[in-house]
Amino acid sequence: MTGIPRYFAMVPALALASAAGGADPAPERIQPFAGAPIALLVDLSSGQVLFSREADRRFMPASITKVMTAFLAFELMEEGKLSPGQSYAMSEHAYREWHGKGSRMFLDRGEPVTVETLLLGIASVSANDASVVLAEGAAGSVDNWVSMMNAKAREIGMTDSHFGTPNGWMDEGRTFTTANDLAILAREMIARHPDLYRFYFGREGMSYRGIAQANHDPITGRVEGADGIKTGFTNQAGYGFLGSAERDGRRLIMVAATAPTPRDRNDASIALMEWGFDAFDTRALYPRGGYVGEALVQEGARGTVPLVAAGPIHATYPRGAEITPRLTIRYDGPLQAPLREGERVAELEIAVEGAPPSRVPLLAGQAVEEANGWQRLVNGVVGMFR
Repeated sequence: MTGIPRYFAMVPALALASAAGGADPAPERIQPFAGAPIALLVDLSSGQVLFSREADRRFMPASITKVMTAFLAFELMEEGKLSPGQSYAMSEHAYREWHGKGSRMFLDRGEPVTVETLLLGIASVSANDASVVLAEGAAGSVDNWVSMMNAKAREIGMTDSHFGTPNGWMDEGRTFTTANDLAILAREMIARHPDLYRFYFGREGMSYRGIAQANHDPITGRVEGADGIKTGFTNQAGYGFLGSAERDGRRLIMVAATAPTPRDRNDASIALMEWGFDAFDTRALYPRGGYVGEALVQEGARGTVPLVAAGPIHATYPRGAEITPRLTIRYDGPLQAPLREGERVAELEIAVEGAPPSRVPLLAGQAVEEANGWQRLVNGVVGMFR
């Protein structure tokens, strides 16, 4: 969706109250996050930002860049343009450039490797060489792949990011992003490709050619429900991490960046994620696919389309608080037929007192075809009385 939503509909308010006391998201409780100068915590199930520090400040993501490479590969798989069983071989040029440089799978020149294995290396052991082999094989050249990365970033709303490499290697600052943009990337990857995300990310490591390597993810195996996503480090960028965890249907996404040491990054990541689960309560508003409301349709076989939740929708609020969230459906409309079932057409705005409003996507609950001549006539008459 683009532009300012011109149509909205109020949803009946739902009072929420927590009987549990205890955790209080007061400023003194967030000091453990101080090791990460840039920090962000978002509740994906409600869209609400739970903590933000310098979230719009640009920084070099280093190997977190590989999340965009993985996401682009997932998109191509969904479109049928890339298959996990396809094999690509390391070119002589890639071998000279990347053999022995940084984190790698120790790929050899001319050795065919499947896309699945390359992606496992990228997601699990941050393989620089695998990123380049995938880019050259799938797009014909690294430059072509990087152009596709930047186009995809713009498409999903990463408005303050640019990629110069497929792996985040130092490139004099041409590759940069923000915490807010990385949260968008994580959200889109998990929402669009949940099965691929679960398969490739959150592993303890991998073994290739008899060489076993560990994943340096600081939260998986340490924070309940954690399942990724990606660390990053260069001397220029410092230590960073884009992470996610899910408990009882509630998923959090976090960013910790520009930390001076790996311990600072790891401690801040664990503390931030635990605090997000401990200091807030959440209540379910709608299940995945649950009916939320209706949107007006123009020139369609019917005048409205049901709106359903793209995923489980929750309201998040400080533990122990009593709140009544204000729910508003917003969309650019009337929507223009035809509409596909499952197409993202609207958003549910969740406003909780004391926090900025958040939005989560709503989908068309059924397809709406273009109106025929008779239906256009009936719609015109009905529209005169709205």
